[in-house]
Amino acid sequence: MQPATEKAEAVAALANAWATGEFQLESHAQLQASMYGSVPGRPDKPELVPPLSVKRRAMNTPAGRAILIHALAHIEFNAINLALDAIWRFTEMPAQYYVDWLKVAQEEALHFTLLNQHLQSQGYEYGDFPGHNSLWEMVQKTEDDVLARMALVPRTMEARGLDASPPLRAKLAQAGDMAAASILDIILRDEIGHVAIGNHWYNWLCEQRGLEPVSTYASLTVQYEAPKLRGPFNLEARRAAGFSEPELAALV
Repeated sequence: MQPATEKAEAVAALANAWATGEFQLESHAQLQASMYGSVPGRPDKPELVPPLSVKRRAMNTPAGRAILIHALAHIEFNAINLALDAIWRFTEMPAQYYVDWLKVAQEEALHFTLLNQHLQSQGYEYGDFPGHNSLWEMVQKTEDDVLARMALVPRTMEARGLDASPPLRAKLAQAGDMAAASILDIILRDEIGHVAIGNHWYNWLCEQRGLEPVSTYASLTVQYEAPKLRGPFNLEARRAAGFSEPELAALV
């Protein structure tokens, strides 16, 4: 079994153990990154390269579609780690915060599993193609402040997936890969919920700190050098994920 597959199964087991009351939450526990290394549970492959070095994803060949599916699986695998990092790194948050992010980890593990199984059905494995590390780089940048993490990972990096998913789904369907298109339907549905969790906790933290959310977000994007957002934007999905009308107006 692939290490990445083992990771996804372990997350599913963790979520089930929590649901059945097999362990208790200690939200005050202080954990050190040195206990786990700089990145939790990353396999040796795929090779990590700059974003512009990732292979092109032509839709008109099975290999090109496999590269795209691999890229999506890589994003979902990294998303497992970012959800787990949000749980262990930040202490003194309300209990529901940890419950929410465990749910995110569980669903990201499902997404990875579905994509990897589809990749295997095409004769490939996760790790067969290079991947980039942009998502995890933002996780590392925001490890000092849960407010920045909520602002710039779920509300920025993951929210980009809300915009990208419909056109990717349309291209896969046009190429005849309805199985992959159906997986993207599941991912979009769940990612709206994940971004909504990020929005909820971002706004909760702003309220706790007496900060205005829209201007604070703008300041954080500059402070942490977040990527500039480019349209077209999936305003319907972003609205469903809890972005305010002023935030949506600022995008367009």
